[in-house]
Amino acid sequence: MTKVTPFLMFNDQLEAAIAFYTATFPDSEVRQVSRTGQDGAITAAQFVVGGQAFMGYNGGPYFTFSQGFSLFVDCEDQAEVDGYWDRLVTAGATPSQCGWITDPFGVTWQIVPRRFMELIADPNPRKVQGVMAAMMEMVKLDVAALEKAYEEA
Repeated sequence: MTKVTPFLMFNDQLEAAIAFYTATFPDSEVRQVSRTGQDGAITAAQFVVGGQAFMGYNGGPYFTFSQGFSLFVDCEDQAEVDGYWDRLVTAGATPSQCGWITDPFGVTWQIVPRRFMELIADPNPRKVQGVMAAMMEMVKLDVAALEKAYEEA
């Protein structure tokens, strides 16, 4: 385990969340679970999603997630964006805007193509503003539309 590990507090959906996350993202695994009794529900777990270690706990309805914390997914290309987006939507996630989507467990994800990060790193502020303006109008990020906005800026 690393020195700092995100700790996610679920209501009672930890087991379902871990199953979904580890099935959706490569380089994922369940490392350890604690149960209430031999066949009881998972109460706590250590798991890895996309290479990032997490700890999770079923803490009850007292704790909720907000968009103040989100998980950023670095996508190689539009196909990878589409793949993660579609899996999240199929699972019942709620799309927001600017590539943000909240999964059925309440965790917000940013599904971001690497090309977007490259475009906004341009030293020309006009180009960056054009890309940012286009992104602000999107729900799921669209690489071709972002590149068009960059070229037209």
